[in-house]
Amino acid sequence: MNIQPHKINETEIAEVISDRIIMQNAEDALDLMGTVYYQGFDKVIIHQKNVTADFFDLKNKMAGEILQKFSNYRVRLVIVGDFSKLTSKSLNDFIYESNKGKQVNFVASVDEALRSLAR
Repeated sequence: MNIQPHKINETEIAEVISDRIIMQNAEDALDLMGTVYYQGFDKVIIHQKNVTADFFDLKNKMAGEILQKFSNYRVRLVIVGDFSKLTSKSLNDFIYESNKGKQVNFVASVDEALRSLAR
């Protein structure tokens, strides 16, 4: 795992770069937050491919558990991916509602993620 730093105006943003799954559970989310926070970041971009597919199955409550950690520690998170392929209505509603707020967002590109986190 590598951290790609981005700076927009005075906002420092960490983009997680990896070929493997980084977040498989809430403990992994805490480890990720610790890693980026230690490096001076409180805003994180992670790619959909780096998040376990189980995250996107709302029945197991993993998404809520992981996102609650980010909320509790006030670390903003943007997940970048192609969410149009996800067919669950409840998941699409969840993404829609998340995108209304600022804590956790789901976007299609890193550029969108950077704009979102720079606000």
